[in-house]
Amino acid sequence: MSLGTAVDLEALRASLPAHVLVTDPLALDAARADKSGHRSATSPLAIVEARSVEHVQAAMRWASEHRVPVVPRGAGTGLAGGSIAGGGELVVSVDAMRRLLDVSLVDQSCVVEPGIRNAELNEMLATHGLWWPPDPASRAISTVGGNIATNAGGLLCAKYGVTREWVLALDVVLADGTLISTGHRTVKGVTGLDLTALMIGSEGTLGIVVGATLKLRPIVEGDVWTIGAFFDDEALAAAACTAITAARIRPAIMELVGRDAVSMLAAYTGRPMEGAFVLVQTDDLGAEATSATAAEILTAHGGRVERTDDLSESDALVQVRRQVHFALESFGTVLVEDVSVPRSRLADMFRACEAAAARHGVRLAVTAHAGDGNLHPTFVFEGDEPSAAIWACADEVFTAGIALGGTLTGEHGVGILKRRWLVDELGERQLALQRAVKAAFDPLGILNPGKAV
Repeated sequence: MSLGTAVDLEALRASLPAHVLVTDPLALDAARADKSGHRSATSPLAIVEARSVEHVQAAMRWASEHRVPVVPRGAGTGLAGGSIAGGGELVVSVDAMRRLLDVSLVDQSCVVEPGIRNAELNEMLATHGLWWPPDPASRAISTVGGNIATNAGGLLCAKYGVTREWVLALDVVLADGTLISTGHRTVKGVTGLDLTALMIGSEGTLGIVVGATLKLRPIVEGDVWTIGAFFDDEALAAAACTAITAARIRPAIMELVGRDAVSMLAAYTGRPMEGAFVLVQTDDLGAEATSATAAEILTAHGGRVERTDDLSESDALVQVRRQVHFALESFGTVLVEDVSVPRSRLADMFRACEAAAARHGVRLAVTAHAGDGNLHPTFVFEGDEPSAAIWACADEVFTAGIALGGTLTGEHGVGILKRRWLVDELGERQLALQRAVKAAFDPLGILNPGKAV
């Protein structure tokens, strides 16, 4: 670090409480990676572990003045490299900002800080009879701010929608340290352009979310019914899921775990399992009848079906899906990809993934949010970095997804992993427009450079 940089960092330290600016080598090293399996070559300058909005503003004012690039970060659980920081960069972490600030029973809304975890938020809201529906498989460790940054979906979004549908307003610190409030706390509101929707999914490239007003709903009434079904292969399982959708059934959860992932999960948990697994869960009034119809469809398509309303048995079936990522990690380094296709093309996408993996000789375990067509092809490999064969296979997978009318990412974001394919989906003109929007919010280009657009 040069003398000039050291002096500048001391100026930042002077503007913050003593415990907020962190330069501990272990903490800096941790900020080099997220859950994507990638690491930056060198450690960042420092971490601002913000406890308040004012800390974030002070950090951004300093960074803007000195033109230091900033990487916004929460829990570091992202899967696209969006919060990885490297040499010369300042990390602004909102991980410690995790309070529930307000709950309105009448408005069915709440105000939270960005570091609050999905699971802990819903534990707090349950005492009020309310619930925030976005439900990533990683809900125990994922943050609301991270959900907003990537417009996360999860297991429940086929019925309840993705994060964007459940955010009313945001408090955002811009690149120059200015605090703005976007959106509204009313049910309807169309004043001006919808900057709240623009911020959601922007991956920290337009501003740092420091507060969010969330739309809630009452806890679902009635019984919950859960179905687990094993199939001989993914194509049969995908066809069964498509048939459920075609029958105008909208389960709360409909997930598909491919055969290779199931075999790794069986080894990880010690539970005997074989084949492709489909998880279906129905809720609300009429759940029993709906689940019975879904079970009939799964059976007709060759599924070996188990249906239950017992809470412990239901949880065991749901955990088959929620534990997949941890099971895959136990076998090596993982690269979790994220493509979405129309629900009618789900089986085609599974076949494309299997063919690409066979052609390139790589291990590719595929899971899917079958209710909305979002697949997670996950490479499992030895070593720290993906091989050329893995990237060649990924290129085929992405190309196939786009050709089937899909998209490069349904919920993880672009980060650093998918920038090379952006033009294939968006085209040159749209990509230029997006970069112009980025420049309007961040004219110096200091917010999360090298990520997303």
